[in-house]
Amino acid sequence: MPNRLTKIYTRSGDQGETSLANGSRVHKSSLRIEVLGVVDELNSWIGLTLSGLKESELKPILKNVQHQLFDLGGEIAVATSDYKVIDADDITALENTLDHLNADLPTLKEFILPGGSQSVCNAHMARTVCRRAERVIIALQAIDSETVNPHAVAYLNRLSDLLFVAARFLASENGEEEVLWKPKAQRTNSEH
Repeated sequence: MPNRLTKIYTRSGDQGETSLANGSRVHKSSLRIEVLGVVDELNSWIGLTLSGLKESELKPILKNVQHQLFDLGGEIAVATSDYKVIDADDITALENTLDHLNADLPTLKEFILPGGSQSVCNAHMARTVCRRAERVIIALQAIDSETVNPHAVAYLNRLSDLLFVAARFLASENGEEEVLWKPKAQRTNSEH
């Protein structure tokens, strides 16, 4: 593979614009660039989650997700309807993984607070950033002149579910108790 990045800085963005992969220039405040930024942030949170895992069934799953997020970012950067990488098979694979990871977890009876060990908290942070990525890609999709692969939207929706289950799976794998939400009345009554 030839070197693509021979020079890291170009100065071409110093006036507030950047290039998409299709060669067009857009303002850095555009919603398309916001989507790219949030997907990049999500990928970084998944990397941080991975950095805290020693041996876990989640490692190859999350590493694959990182590659898929780069694919999704490529779609957003190319910005044409004829370039699609994320497809229905990717969504089905996430669903199958979700079902597998969730199979042995305790039934949810209460909402779970984002807490616990560092790896569990990192997975929850990745989940919340994924939800934001989903919101901004839906906002981009709502603009008539913009092109967004509907599978990319569904992928992010399913990925946020997977990250929620990943946090629960990590807690279980590490022998941690999940932090359950207690409504105000229960918190007040238990303090007396």
